[in-house]
Amino acid sequence: MNLALSAQDEAFREEVLRFLDDRLTPALRRNGSLMTSVYADHDTIREWHKVLYEKGWSAPAWPKAWGGCDWSVVQHYIFSSEFSRAGAPPLSPMGVGMCGPVLIGHGSPEQKAYYLPRILSGEDFWCQGYSEPGAGSDLAALQMSAVEDGDDFILNGSKIWTTHAQHANRLFNLVRTSKEAIPQRGITFLLIDMDTPGIKVEPLIMLSGEHIQNQIFFTDVRVPKKNVVGRIGEGWTVAKYLLEFERGGHAYAPGLHVRLDRIRAIASHEMLGTGVRLIDDPAFAAKLDEARIEITALEFTEHRIMSALSHGEAPGTQGSLLKTRGTETSQRLTELAIEAVGCYAAPFQPQATRPGGPVPGWGALTGNQTPVGPEYAVTAMPKYLNDRAGSIYAGSNEIQRNIMAKAVLGL
Repeated sequence: MNLALSAQDEAFREEVLRFLDDRLTPALRRNGSLMTSVYADHDTIREWHKVLYEKGWSAPAWPKAWGGCDWSVVQHYIFSSEFSRAGAPPLSPMGVGMCGPVLIGHGSPEQKAYYLPRILSGEDFWCQGYSEPGAGSDLAALQMSAVEDGDDFILNGSKIWTTHAQHANRLFNLVRTSKEAIPQRGITFLLIDMDTPGIKVEPLIMLSGEHIQNQIFFTDVRVPKKNVVGRIGEGWTVAKYLLEFERGGHAYAPGLHVRLDRIRAIASHEMLGTGVRLIDDPAFAAKLDEARIEITALEFTEHRIMSALSHGEAPGTQGSLLKTRGTETSQRLTELAIEAVGCYAAPFQPQATRPGGPVPGWGALTGNQTPVGPEYAVTAMPKYLNDRAGSIYAGSNEIQRNIMAKAVLGL
């Protein structure tokens, strides 16, 4: 594998760097550096999405015909790497990274023509209705009902762990349109306007104190049949296609490398003015080196997968591999960050960070208020608490290992 960049790729890197220098404002960089979730806060997402849309880079992985970029696999990786190094906040993945690819692959011509431009521009903000109180990683157990009534469905039930539903104006949702002997059958994929009568959103506060997740309740919600993606009763096929992108449709390694570099820099500071540096502890230095090896191995796996994607292949079970290793390595980095900041991880001060959602009861810093400890330490504990969900969302890592054992190893 030749990893040297061509002259064309080097020129592309320079273009990306110039764009970041010009359009990634100090405020956006700061917001990105103070993130405590895998999601940026809503205002930051919308602002940065607008900037990227104006450049034509809001959905670079989409086909060029729908507003994507005609980039090589290497250029996509350069884009992801440089954005991570610059501290650029991520966009919400629900529209650009999930619903958009599903509509491109399974949507009707009318759905593509209407929704894709609105996802691309950020005019529509999407949330995902998959999990239910009794159906999480066992998604085929979902029971939210959709009963046919003329040209509509009438929906009753609830969805849970719905990210940023309090902000979304659109929802892609799985419902049960019939009960079959095989639970994967009789499921339908629906697009829903969040302003439809009968929809109620209730907050779920995370361990980190953030309001990012929600539960949505549906009471006699009427949705047109024209909003079905794919065929009625065959939504499981569409759902699996989307999950491949949710689990493996992006690169973990560039951001993980940047985070590890920051932890190493933190460990290079003196500990409470003692003159002692954690980086000089051979045991801690070995942990950093082990993490670097894990990230590099993941990075080379991503290179192979992106090569397959460039030939039109879907992520498939390799998405499960990336999701498992990426989220577990991310959790490991949050543990190393806690170790690096030491006692400064203890104060709860969300007002000094940019959480992925509001933290009830805590406003922004005002007047002469200052954070306890250095600024580099304020995100360590919130990131640790938030990232506990990483091995659960998008299908728990236990489920991912079952998928890989069955599909790859034939067990």
